[in-house]
Formats: sequence, C-alpha cells, structure tokens
Amino acid sequence: MNQHARPDTSPIPFIDVAAQRRRLGCAVDDAVARVLAHCQFIQGPEVRALEAELAAFGGARHAIACSSGTDALLLALMAWDVGPGDAVICPSFTFCATAEVVALLRATPIMADVQTDTFNLDADNLQRAIATAKRLGLKPKAVIPVDLFGLPADHDAIAAIAIEHGLFVLDDAAQAFGATYRGRKLGALATATATSFFPAKPLGCYGDGGAVFTDDDALAARIKSLRVHGEGVDKYDAVRIGMTGRLDSIQAAILLEKLKIFPDEIVARDRVAARYSEALAEVATVPRVGNESTSVWAQYTIRLAPGRRDGLAAALKAQGIPTAIYYAKPLHRQEAYRAFPVADGGAPVSERLAEEVISLPMHAYLEAPVQDRIIAAVRGALKE
Repeated sequence: MNQHARPDTSPIPFIDVAAQRRRLGCAVDDAVARVLAHCQFIQGPEVRALEAELAAFGGARHAIACSSGTDALLLALMAWDVGPGDAVICPSFTFCATAEVVALLRATPIMADVQTDTFNLDADNLQRAIATAKRLGLKPKAVIPVDLFGLPADHDAIAAIAIEHGLFVLDDAAQAFGATYRGRKLGALATATATSFFPAKPLGCYGDGGAVFTDDDALAARIKSLRVHGEGVDKYDAVRIGMTGRLDSIQAAILLEKLKIFPDEIVARDRVAARYSEALAEVATVPRVGNESTSVWAQYTIRLAPGRRDGLAAALKAQGIPTAIYYAKPLHRQEAYRAFPVADGGAPVSERLAEEVISLPMHAYLEAPVQDRIIAAVRGALKE
C-alpha cells in the first residue's frame, strides 16, 4: 500500500437517490410507461392501488394520497374545522411546515419544547403549552407531535394528555413513515397521521407527494372531499371549501415500485445507523432509540459540544463529505413565527439543540467503505 497516497476526497452524496434509481431500474420506467399508455394522469388506478398498499403497510383503515406532506397536515386540520380562536400545539424543533399549516388556517400554533435525547415533543411541556393556550383565551384543539429524524414521538404519553384535554392528535410522520412505536406501526397511532413523499424522505417519489392515514371513516370521507375542492357527489357539487390536493398517477406508480423495496431499505438504514453509533459514541452524543421504538433514520443526527460544529462541518467539507443542520433555528426564533406564543417557560432544549446538532450522510445505499471514510473523518476532526 502506498503510504503517501492522497486521501480520497471525491464527493459523497448526502442522500443517494441515484443509487436507489439504479436498483429499481426498468421497474420504474415500466410503471411510468403504463400511466403514459392509459393517460389517466389524475386519480388514475395507480393512486387507488397505492392507497390500498399504504393502508396495509401503515396498519390503518384508510390512506388518502395527496399532493405533499404539508397538504396532508393541512387537509387533516381542515377536516377538523381548525380555525381562528383555536390553538394547536407544535414542537418548536421541527421544520416550519408543522406550524405553517396551523397559521394558514388562522389558528394559533403554540410552540412547545422537545426532549433532549429524542428531539421529540416533551409530554410535560405539552401540558404547559395547553395551559398557555388557555391563559391566552384560546381553545386547545389539536396537537401535532413530530416523529423527528425517523424516530416516533412518545405517542402513548401524548395520547393520554390529548384524551384528558379533548385534543385531536395529528401525527407528523413525514420523516418516520415505516417506523414502529412499541410494536405498532405509524399510521394508526393517532387520530390522523400525515406523511410526506418528498424525494429525500425514506419513502419518496420523484416530485411532491404525501398521504393521510386514519381509522376514522367519517374523517377519511371529509379529507377525500377536501382534496378535490370540497366535492360532494362530484367536483361540480362543492359541499365544503376545499383545495387541490391530489397525488399524480405517475408519482403513485413510482411509489408502488418503491414500496416493494422499502422494508429492505429500512433494514439497511438501521445497519448504517448502528455502525455510526458504535464508531462515534466516543467523540459525540449519538442518537438514542427509546420507547421500544424503531427508527427509519431519515437523518442521522449527532450532538456536539458548543463551538465544535462549524469546525467539523468545514473539516468534512474539505474531504468531500457533506453535512446538514436540522435545524439551525427553532421555530419560535424564525421571523415568520416569532409573534406566536411559546409554552410558559420557553423552549430552552430546542434552543440548545439548534446550536449542537449536525447530520451526517444517511441512506440505504451507504456502503461500508464509504461510511468508514465518513467515520474516520469525523473522529479525526473531533479528536484534534
């Protein structure tokens, strides 16, 4: 071996969608070709087939495919008539879409704090957020726990509080579809569950897409109506104010093929995460999977001591290794959401995590030699 050989600095993809595309090969091409042949581009047979497959996979009676993960959240809230005067509790440490849909309906998102170890909504802080809403004269209507980075929130604890206060639970599983919580699949744990098929998600299409899951027949019927302009007998018989929230047939066809290999990919993601955690626990705080849950590892996110993150990111970038920060600002610190209330006592954990987290490349096709290169670079940078 040449001891003077230059280290490999060729670029590593953060999420390798192309590797999956190569595995799927002509199966996707053929699926799209079938749609092009029958020309039913909206609500075609692939959409109905996908909804049946998703419902079975998620353990729910209904899966309603829609245009994005954000629209999945919006449709559920619309079906519950969430609006002015209502409060919806959201974790502050998440992507803005979780609170965005609440604000779009002129309801009030109340930002709650998260747990240090799981990054997910803290049940005790949920109680404080509900009290804050009542103190402000708002009606607590719903809570949106987020299964962040692929790990389910503490759904039993959240459900107990929701029952106590009469709240709807809308599980934002955009990053965690395919995970389990205490042996149960995400899809039927909450009153409604929303997910996203954005291409970077563990189960993603080749554009935007999403779905809502529920066991509630009446709720499913309202959501199906809302996604097509509030249609009644047909789209020319509007019985409620709705939206255009349909999933394209081509995206459904692609997702049907991807769903076939999804279980294998979840196993592969878990294997990658286990290798990361074993190798990096000495130099960083690695993610923990608790509550008898499994994760689909939408992101592999470590925590570093304050002041170490920028140096690590720069060192890895110089070696062709990308990183990402989810999320550099909690919601209550972002300009669009600063005016909305925060649970009494603030969200100090969210603020601390925003300073400490950094995510490493993660996907089902991250081969061991490439992962070893990432691990060596992280360990080298953090041991300096």
